[in-house]
Amino acid sequence: MTDVVVVGSGPNGLSAAVTMARAVLQVTVLEAQDTVGGGSRTLDLGLAPGVVHDICSAVHPMAVASPFLQQFDLAGRGVRLAQPEVAYAQPLDGGRAGIAWRDLDRTVDGLGRDGRAWRGLMAPLVEHQDGLVRFAMGDMRSLPPDLPTAVRMAVRVLEQGTPGWGLRFRDEPAPALFTGVAMHSIARLPSMASAGAALLLGALAHGTGWPVPVGGSGALVAALVEDLEQHGGQVVTGSRVARWEDLPPARAYLFDTTPRTLLDVLGERVPARRARALRRFRHGNAAAKVDFVLSGPVPWAAADVDRAGTVHVGGTRRQMAAAENAVHHGRHAEHPAVLASDPSVLDPSREVDGLRPFWTYTHVPAGSERDVTEDVTAQVERFAPGFRDVVVASRCVPAARMADHDENYVGGDIASGAVDLRQVFARPTASLDPYRVGAAGAYLCSSSTSPGPGVHGICGWNAARSALRHEFGIRTMPSLAPAPPA
Repeated sequence: MTDVVVVGSGPNGLSAAVTMARAVLQVTVLEAQDTVGGGSRTLDLGLAPGVVHDICSAVHPMAVASPFLQQFDLAGRGVRLAQPEVAYAQPLDGGRAGIAWRDLDRTVDGLGRDGRAWRGLMAPLVEHQDGLVRFAMGDMRSLPPDLPTAVRMAVRVLEQGTPGWGLRFRDEPAPALFTGVAMHSIARLPSMASAGAALLLGALAHGTGWPVPVGGSGALVAALVEDLEQHGGQVVTGSRVARWEDLPPARAYLFDTTPRTLLDVLGERVPARRARALRRFRHGNAAAKVDFVLSGPVPWAAADVDRAGTVHVGGTRRQMAAAENAVHHGRHAEHPAVLASDPSVLDPSREVDGLRPFWTYTHVPAGSERDVTEDVTAQVERFAPGFRDVVVASRCVPAARMADHDENYVGGDIASGAVDLRQVFARPTASLDPYRVGAAGAYLCSSSTSPGPGVHGICGWNAARSALRHEFGIRTMPSLAPAPPA
């Protein structure tokens, strides 16, 4: 018997494993895929020799802000995070664009008559970013540690998450900038859940930034795996857990999976009442991904868009809301909103022999089998005339196939569960300890738990905290700091 088995090696599974291993426990991570990292892998897809692509996550607003990753100290482990001067950009028709500089004052200056309104929306959150992160990354079941900042956030969520969201701004770039960030939630617009995501990510853009890991997202995973192995843990790839008999004996089991997978594995070991609650957990709409290889930079028409780490391609607030709401109602948008990143803008090492990766995805109804390559290409071409001329190769992964490389992405739901107000506060269920599932020694530690999606490791860290306390009687969390040089 081992001490701990973790099922799944995404960032949350690895954060749980690292925490348990640092508590001097024997830890084994079982991963169904042949490579480690879940949605944070960087792989050669065979589109061009030597060019590697981020399988899902590419830009990491939480890499510096996450309390777990702050303690883990990526920089102290040699992980380099390239910070864009322009966190994100929103191209508009006619060669215009909204530009979110990391410098809030510069952003305000560029937004003209809406600059003052943008400052009023964002500055109080940027100035209290630590309190904002602690609130947003909490378990949503206790009093916020910084109550004034939580109130500031709530007031702004009510404004930008309801039909009154149009009252603040007068021109097109500022509301388009905000709405582009809100799209990350894959939810209807406006909604309070999408507004909350936009306010958190928008504040981070002007604070700790939206960095890109040098070498790709796999660099974060490699650092976690290295620390796990240094503390006696191991990762076993190609080891799919589909039923109870696939698990080795252990004192505790942490599942970096969906609630559905956990129930399939544990079966009747989960109490009936808890099982019913977990089965009510809902998945949301989906992402379809297109990876491109380009022979040069994207020829954006608007100035400074080519300096952005992330580009939201969808036009005005009205146009993006129409696209997202079509998906919300189960339809493919005629002009879909696209999220895009050219990592070579910040990390020249990603360019090989003049060829570079270009990362994109768009939102589609859950389970969609549509090849969205042309949809994405047309939208980028709209704001970057000549884009087609620099495309060397491409590959689409329809929503229905996203789970092939990460089983948590049911129907293409890369958030591992619908992001709405109910499932923000009750994720995966309404419970004082959302990580315990009622079966002896079993815990859920994936993005299906609070605080939800994102590469931050908090879900796994919180689940490990609960398991350490209840299964091993350990109440003091172990240090995550890098070991000093020998």
